[in-house]
Amino acid sequence: MKTLVYGAGNIGSLYAALLKDSGQNVAILSRGRRLDRIRQHGIELENAVTRKKTSTPIDTVERLDPDEAYDLVLVILPKHLISEVLPILAANRRTPNVMFMVNNAAGPGEMVDALGKDRVLLGFPGAAGVADDHIIQYLITSAREQPTTMGEVDGKTSPRIKAIAKIFQASGFPASICSNMDAWLKTHVAEILPTVGALYMVEGDLHRLACNRDALTLLVRAIREGYQVLRENRIPITPASHKLFGWLPIRMLLALMKRMIESDTTKTKVGHALEGRAEWRLLADEFRSLATTTDVPTPAMDRLYQHIDSTAGTTKGDK
Repeated sequence: MKTLVYGAGNIGSLYAALLKDSGQNVAILSRGRRLDRIRQHGIELENAVTRKKTSTPIDTVERLDPDEAYDLVLVILPKHLISEVLPILAANRRTPNVMFMVNNAAGPGEMVDALGKDRVLLGFPGAAGVADDHIIQYLITSAREQPTTMGEVDGKTSPRIKAIAKIFQASGFPASICSNMDAWLKTHVAEILPTVGALYMVEGDLHRLACNRDALTLLVRAIREGYQVLRENRIPITPASHKLFGWLPIRMLLALMKRMIESDTTKTKVGHALEGRAEWRLLADEFRSLATTTDVPTPAMDRLYQHIDSTAGTTKGDK
């Protein structure tokens, strides 16, 4: 399968490198200094657990031309950049499968309108990565925690989605096919936005967050409010195992959150959070749109979103 990874950030680079290492025909779209670095040194990775370093030579392109044919394009970009790449993807009619592996609380409508329902696939990475100089320190999350998850817009388990899942599995990414990716993505946003808000609240200091009971309580309550917003919109909590967050006692959830935040791998998992304020603002607006269709009170969510909205501490991810 001839694949183009559209986006050479930490996660796009990781997927491109491991797909290439498994024998897939892969190119990555990049520009500027990142493009020069990949052409000179390949994609440089370091496993955050084993500390093994690798460098993967890979084909690079600077643009997606309308007449270029790929079997699959993986779009791995921040959500606020999707609108500007949709016309480029739409102009290329020779690629039948475009998988958007992005945060999304607004649904697939914009993508379907631009490309047509038959070309659009939805997905989300099962990995995390942070850059240390030019080397990306990465972590692949387990099948139990968060596999690379994907699905058709209509929820059907098609031959093409099974084939793509198989490719991810062969590349070292645990993969799962979801029958309702829209619900999965909205559930994820309901969870990640309060987490990001709490991180901004403590200026990105994980130790401070773990020790700040007020921030952790706001985080837990905001996630529960988000779940209620989803339920009122008849959007199922997906995966269903996450429903336990809605009924476990607060005291137990606080202990679980504290333990998770103090984990050795958390820094890698949330390392990108403070480098993408523009994306988080957009996602907060998208989720607020869901909330305004309901009568669900969202005081905890609103307090944490204020930290995301703040113009103080604007980071390079906004540029």
